[in-house]
Amino acid sequence: MILIPAIDLHEGNCVQLQRGELSSATKYASDAGELAKHWVDQGAERLHVVDLDGAFQGHSVNSKSVEKILTNVGDIPVQLGGGVRTLSNASYWLNQGISQVIIGTSAIESQGFLEEVADEYPNQVILGLDARGEFVSTRGWQMDTTVTVSKTLAEIAEYSLYAIVFTDIEQDGMLTGVNIEATISVLGRTTHSVIASGGVQDLTDVRQLHELSSNYPHLIGAISGTALYENRLNFKSAQNIFVS
Repeated sequence: MILIPAIDLHEGNCVQLQRGELSSATKYASDAGELAKHWVDQGAERLHVVDLDGAFQGHSVNSKSVEKILTNVGDIPVQLGGGVRTLSNASYWLNQGISQVIIGTSAIESQGFLEEVADEYPNQVILGLDARGEFVSTRGWQMDTTVTVSKTLAEIAEYSLYAIVFTDIEQDGMLTGVNIEATISVLGRTTHSVIASGGVQDLTDVRQLHELSSNYPHLIGAISGTALYENRLNFKSAQNIFVS
């Protein structure tokens, strides 16, 4: 497993939200490129970048900040989500150097779209599976659907995905701990690699996830944002647990 720092972009700044609510945004940096370099210097092996404005508006908005990140990270893989809702947009970012694009809304709302992109770019697509309870949310988590997590996982079982990022929305940014039960449920329903997201608050969560990966080796990473930026979680200490 690896620990993956999150860089969430809003109006060019690096912020963190609580449960995806833009009104809760806390700014942590104004230069996304420098922040990305910081995490690379700390030993990050992958970065998770989200264009929050893109997620709300349905198209890439913070492109300049994403480009700064790509310039500063060298060969470190960057996965990008937020507003990737067309094949041309996915193609653009993959050609710019993004390692994997994260598709959430269009995977749920546009039948066949996720499969189309995965067929075109095998192992360069991540499903962003964002859920409140058993139901998936879309459009920057502002739209709750009647689509279930289990139905989604069954439908994408044969797709050539790099991974699934599973986010428990109610835990995200709240520093209240990972929803281990929900994460186990997802892991038990898919053979795709899974990256856990939402609620990581300290080394206790890191240890729980590391133990979980012993039984579910396709749990390949965990994303952390607020805990890292609030100094509740030390990146190097957490990563040492994952690689032990």
